[in-house]
Amino acid sequence: MPFEKPVLSETEIAELKNLGRVVRGDIIKMTTLAQSGHPGGSMSSCDLYLVVWRYARINPEHPDWEMRDRIVVSHGHTSPGVYAVLGRRGFFDINDAIAYFRMAGSPFEGHVEREVPGVEWTTGNLGQGLSAGVGFAIASRILKRDFHVFVLMSDAEQAKGQVAEARRIAKKFGLNNITVIVDYNDKQISGNAHEIMPVNIKSNYEADGWRVIDIDGHNYAQIYWALREAILNKDAPVCILAHTVMGKGVSFMENVEAYHGKALNYEEYKRAIEELCVVDDLQFYEEKRKRAEFPEFRRKFEYDITISIPDVTLYGASEKVATRVAVGNQLKRFGDVNLNLSGHTPVAVFDCDLAESLRFTEFQKNFPAHFFENGVQEHSTATVAGAASTQGVISVFGDFGVFGIDETYNQQRLNDINRTNLKLVVSHIGIDVGEDGKTHHCIDYIGVLRNLYGFKLIIPADGNQAQKAFNHIMKEFGNFAIAVGRSNWPIIVDTSGEPFFGEKYEFQYGVADLLREGNSGSIVVYGATVHKGIEVYEHLSSKGVTLNVINISAPFRLDEDLLLRKEITQHPIFVYEDHNVLTGLGTILADFYVSKGIPVSIIKFGVPGYARSGAAKDLYQMYELAPEQVSKKVFDILKAKA
Repeated sequence: MPFEKPVLSETEIAELKNLGRVVRGDIIKMTTLAQSGHPGGSMSSCDLYLVVWRYARINPEHPDWEMRDRIVVSHGHTSPGVYAVLGRRGFFDINDAIAYFRMAGSPFEGHVEREVPGVEWTTGNLGQGLSAGVGFAIASRILKRDFHVFVLMSDAEQAKGQVAEARRIAKKFGLNNITVIVDYNDKQISGNAHEIMPVNIKSNYEADGWRVIDIDGHNYAQIYWALREAILNKDAPVCILAHTVMGKGVSFMENVEAYHGKALNYEEYKRAIEELCVVDDLQFYEEKRKRAEFPEFRRKFEYDITISIPDVTLYGASEKVATRVAVGNQLKRFGDVNLNLSGHTPVAVFDCDLAESLRFTEFQKNFPAHFFENGVQEHSTATVAGAASTQGVISVFGDFGVFGIDETYNQQRLNDINRTNLKLVVSHIGIDVGEDGKTHHCIDYIGVLRNLYGFKLIIPADGNQAQKAFNHIMKEFGNFAIAVGRSNWPIIVDTSGEPFFGEKYEFQYGVADLLREGNSGSIVVYGATVHKGIEVYEHLSSKGVTLNVINISAPFRLDEDLLLRKEITQHPIFVYEDHNVLTGLGTILADFYVSKGIPVSIIKFGVPGYARSGAAKDLYQMYELAPEQVSKKVFDILKAKA
């Protein structure tokens, strides 16, 4: 157990005091050298960092040791303090951190980065660190690894709603292996924290069932005692309110909010170094910075996934099924063949009061220890799921598209930066949602997710493709979103009337499906418009016009082998989608052909604005997206070009 000794010895306290002085000098040097950074908060937090990283169960020589305690720094702008303590603790050469802080190309960036040994989670967006810590604590339970999670936070971020969400999740699931330490210096950029936005931090934690301990955040004996108390406490998660001083250790910086994000000038630097009684070796670091020999940290973020792939239950040609139902059923089958089996990668499923809508209820009933119902708390849940997935747990997060992507974009962005292994299942996409109206028609998630460099997106055409796509994302490491529909869609069949995505079909990410062949042009479809596109094909065929019908289920990885064929590019391409016409697949295809320098005629049929409320069939008519309307427009365009 970490923090085994009842109290610190006088010798240990003296060592910590001396190290605190040295670390503050490191902070001053690196921020002065970079002429940017956040010295004030780093100096108020660094005593907390020193005690946590000295007595937690960690191994600097093996920073990714499986049984290590997890330490999250939520206020990532205090990176100078984090890097100084980690460097002095032996995770890397402290001289590199000082010399290369905030330098282009350096791993020692302005906010803490997971690339750096000892850093568990890239932060900077305030308010997300506790959610990440909750994710780690949930992973410890599923993995049956008894590690403790320490989350160091600022006082100002306690005003954010996501922090409250995370507090409640931790309490609900009895995550008593998590400890929050708040740097309570009462300063932020604009002045006193209690004046900028009054927050009763202590009462809020207590109201949510946490135990709260008040301490002097610069008293090493008190810090140690409080942390030990938190670890020994088995009845509730613990929050330590550490009362500190902004800029602690340098007289003219203390309690001055200007130094929150302001580096010292050279004259101020000299005064600070003299007060701290540390060596003035700034010139050494200036010369080292000029050489810019950055260290390379080869941390392995991906892990091997060991799972059994469940069989699918194929739907027949005459059936109709919602793709959300198909995925929900496949999730249950995945649990049947994988969970509770030794050697298999575990899974955790996260829900925000939509288990019935997403058809996650069968998984929930059969595998309650792997199901986490978090209520209407999407922001925290997105981060919790992402963080848990970095620990060797496959995370599945189910939600409506407008909540799981649009509302939580910032959280998904941070998941992407942290290279998580999240499987995001979002339903109620396009105008297929019908009566729910503008607030629930998720027609813009393609453009939103396209901003994230690491996310892959799949929009299945029917229940058969959906099951096989789900199997694919569960066995592949990385962030995937699979977008599924609300309504029952027909099973896609080939020209002989058999299911196109039948027994012989194998889903491959980025491979498009040529569903029908023609010689007058192509119609590109996905999701809800696939069966409608085949209707368009049939309408036009009766008039002697034939089109290629192309299903693109992976908009972010286009099938060049198919799309660059001459028989495709030499005729008009009609993109038929029930999504935002400005940012959907039509725009992606246009960008693709422009980048290839290929002149192609692309005509986009999509939703021109926020869709109104009404039956889905009526909405397709209203926005001229019904198959008969699209058929007429295509016919008229081709006739005019003839």
